[in-house]
Amino acid sequence: MWTFNEIWQRLTIQGEITRIEVKRGSAPGKSCLETICAFSNERDLNGGYLVLGIVSPENSKTRQYEAGGVPNAEKLQADLATLCNESFNIPLRPNIKVETVDNKNFLLLYIPEVSPQEKPVCIKSTRSVYRRIGTSDVKISDSEIERFYLERQTQTYDTTPIKEATLDDMDAAAINAYRQLRSNVNPNAVELEYEDKELLYSINAITPHPQNARKYCATLAGLILFGKATALRRYFPMHRIDYILIEGTEWVSDPDERYQVIEIRDPLLLAIPRLATLVINDLPKTFRLEENSLQRQDIPLIPSKVIREAIVNAVMHRNYRTSTPIQIIRYADRLELNNPGYSLKPVNEIDKPGSLPRNPTIAAVLHELNFAEIKGTGGKAMLEAMLDANLTLPEFYSQREKDYFYLTLWTHHLLGEEDTQWLKQFQEFNLSHQDARVLALLRLIGKIDNFTYCIINNVDTLTASKKLTKLKNLGLIESQGRGRSTYYTLKSEVGLERESEINASRLGSATTSTLTDFHPLSEKAALKLSASDERASLEERVNKIGEQTSRKEIEKLVLELCTGRSRTSSELAHILKQELKTLERNSLKHLVRQGLLEITSVTKARNGDKTYRAVQK
Repeated sequence: MWTFNEIWQRLTIQGEITRIEVKRGSAPGKSCLETICAFSNERDLNGGYLVLGIVSPENSKTRQYEAGGVPNAEKLQADLATLCNESFNIPLRPNIKVETVDNKNFLLLYIPEVSPQEKPVCIKSTRSVYRRIGTSDVKISDSEIERFYLERQTQTYDTTPIKEATLDDMDAAAINAYRQLRSNVNPNAVELEYEDKELLYSINAITPHPQNARKYCATLAGLILFGKATALRRYFPMHRIDYILIEGTEWVSDPDERYQVIEIRDPLLLAIPRLATLVINDLPKTFRLEENSLQRQDIPLIPSKVIREAIVNAVMHRNYRTSTPIQIIRYADRLELNNPGYSLKPVNEIDKPGSLPRNPTIAAVLHELNFAEIKGTGGKAMLEAMLDANLTLPEFYSQREKDYFYLTLWTHHLLGEEDTQWLKQFQEFNLSHQDARVLALLRLIGKIDNFTYCIINNVDTLTASKKLTKLKNLGLIESQGRGRSTYYTLKSEVGLERESEINASRLGSATTSTLTDFHPLSEKAALKLSASDERASLEERVNKIGEQTSRKEIEKLVLELCTGRSRTSSELAHILKQELKTLERNSLKHLVRQGLLEITSVTKARNGDKTYRAVQK
C-alpha cells in the first residue's frame, strides 16, 4: 500500500491518475461510495486509492493540489468502515488508515478489486454499478452489468461451444501443422500419439455437444485455431485479419487509390506463419555480409522477432466477442497494428513479466507451440529487439472505452546521423544522452509520455517524471493533457531554424517531405516552410488570433493551414490557440460537412486526434 508521501509525489508530478482519487473529505458521501464501487469493480487495475483531505486543482483557488487535511479523522475512519460494510450488495473491507503529515491528518483507503464471483458491486440505495474509466467513476449500462454475471462462470469465452460446428469444419492441414510444430518443441509430447478427435478434445478445441453428449461440437477456440476458411467465414465473418499496404505515409479515404488489402481468413495455425512471411517480405531490407562469406543476408528493417510477436499477441489477446477485423497496415515509414480488445495488462507495464490472457485456451496452444513468449515476456522482448536494432521504440496505446489496442512500429533509427546534427544546436544546455533520445524521438513522432521515457532510458516512473519536468523547465518541451493522459511535445520555439533548413531541403522529395506530417511543428516553424507572401500573411493573421476572432476567420485559417498537407486536430488547436474540443465541434466538423475539409487519417484517431487536409477543388 502506498504511503501519503508516495501518493502526493505522484499527484504533484503526474497529476491525478487512474488508481488515485482525491477528495476534500470533511464527511463521507455519495461521491466516496461511487469511487469505492468503481475501484472494486474495475478489472486488472490492481485496486485503487481514495485519499480524503486533498483539494483537487479544479476546486482549488491556486489551481494546484492543496493538502488541507481532515477534521475528526478517527470518526471519519469509523464512518467509512461502516458505510463499506452496509452500503453495498456485499460487505467491502478496504484498508483504511490515518496518516499525519505536517500536523494535518489524512485518510487513505486502499480498495482492492473483488473476485469475479462477487461482481458486480453495486450501491444498494440506488442499485447503481460504477467502473473506473480513466480518472472518472462511470455508471455502467445494463448490458455491461450482464457481462459481469457472465464472467462469474468458470468457463472462459473461448471455450464456448459452437453447436452447429462439427469435426468436418476442422482443417486437416491445421491439425497436421499443430502436430509438426508440437513435435519440434517436444517430440515426446503424449498428445502426439492421440487420434485427431482425441487430440482436439485434449486441448479444448472440441467439446461434447450441449444437447447430445454422444456428439462433439467445436469450441470457439477450436474454430479460431483449426477451422476451415469456409467455416470461419460462415460462423465468424468479421473475425479476419486485413493486411493493408499503403504506398505513402498517410491513410487515404478513397479505397480505389494507393492501397491494396489482403484478407486472411485461415485458421490461426496457418494464418500466423503466412501473415508473418507477408509482412517481413514487404518490409525494407538491410543486408549483412559475414566475414569470409560470399553470400549476403537480407535483414528486414524491423526485426522478424518483433513482427512475429506483434502478430501473435494480436490474435491471442483480441476480443472475439466483437465483430471487427484485426488491421495490420504497412506504411512507407511504419507498421501499424489495430486490434479489437484493449490490453488487460496496463500499457505502462508492457515490459514487465506476467500475462493476463483474454483467451486462455488459444493462448495455451500458442505457448505450447512456441508461437508466443512464455510468462508474458513478449512485450519486453519486442522492446529489447527494437533497442538492439537502434530503432525508435514501439508506440503502445490501449483504450478501454472503445475496447481497442494500437501498436505502431517505426522504421526510423532512434539516433541517426541527421538526428545527431539536429541535436548540436542544444549544446548550450549540456544535455545528457537520455535527454538527447527524448528530443530526437519528439522530433520524429511529435509526443512522448512517461512510460516511453522509462523504456528508452531504463529508469523508473518517478525518475522519468523528474527528467521530463527538467526539460520542461529548460523551455525545450511542454506538457499536454493531464493525469494519465499527460504527454509532452517540443516547445514552439525549439530548433526552428535548423528544422526549417531540414524540411526545406526535403520539399523536392515527395517521399521524405511527408515526414513533417508526423511531428507537430510549432506554428512558426510550420508557417516558415513556405516562402510565399501568402504564407507570410497567414503567419501574421495567426499571431493576431484572440478571443474576438470570429469562427469564420478560424475556418479560413484552418483551410489555408491544411492546403497541400495534412494536419492533426491537436496541431491545429495548438497553432490557432483554440480548445481542441471546441475547434472540432465548431469548425472542423462544419468544414467536413461542407465538403471543404476531409479526414485523411481515421486509423490513428486517438483521443480525438484525427488528421485533416483541405479538399482540392
